[in-house]
Amino acid sequence: MSTLAPALSRVVPANEYRRERWRNGAGWTREIAAEPEGGEWAWRLSIAEIEQDAPFSRFPGIDREIVLLSGNGVRLRFDEGGVHSLEPPHGRLRFAGEASVHGELIDGATQDFNLMWRRDLIDAQLWHRPLVGPMVIFAEAGTTWAVHLLAGQARFADDSGLPSLQAGDTALLRAGDTRLRHVLDGGGEVLLVQLRPK
Repeated sequence: MSTLAPALSRVVPANEYRRERWRNGAGWTREIAAEPEGGEWAWRLSIAEIEQDAPFSRFPGIDREIVLLSGNGVRLRFDEGGVHSLEPPHGRLRFAGEASVHGELIDGATQDFNLMWRRDLIDAQLWHRPLVGPMVIFAEAGTTWAVHLLAGQARFADDSGLPSLQAGDTALLRAGDTRLRHVLDGGGEVLLVQLRPK
C-alpha cells in the first residue's frame, strides 16, 4: 500500500496554516500540510518563522529544502563545516535533516518555506517559477504536487473545482490511480513541489 493515500485535491489558504513550536522549541513554524496526517509523516510543508539566531531541529532520516520567503536572509552554519547564506529574493538550500545547523539572521526576522521528506519513502523536487499566463501541471498516478503562490494571483481551470489562489496560499494536487492534469492561470511567482513515492 502506498504511504501517500490519494485524496481530493484542495487549496489550503494561508490563514489556515497551523502554527506550532519547532521540535527543539527555538522557533515557530506554520504547517501547511503533512501526509499522512496525525502520525509520522512521509512529507511535510511548512513556513518557518526565524525571529532570533537559533539551532535548527534535527530530523534523522529526513531530507529537507528551505527557501527564503521574506526578510533579509539567514546564514546557515553547519557544525561539520560549511556556511551557506539564504539571501533575497529566494535563496534556497537542500540538506540532510540529521545535520547540526545553526541559523544566524543577517538583518532581522525571516520567513522560510520548508519542505521535508523521508528519503527512504519519497522522491521530492522543488522549483521556483514565474507565473505568466497558463501553466499546465501533469501529475503521474500516485504523485502529489504542491503549488505555493509566492506573489500575485492565480486560478485553476473551471473544471478543477478548486478556488483561486491568493499570495501565500498553497494548492495540493493529488493524482490517485490515474494521471492528473491541472491548468493554473494568472500572474506572479510560484514554488512547485513534486512528491513521488519510491
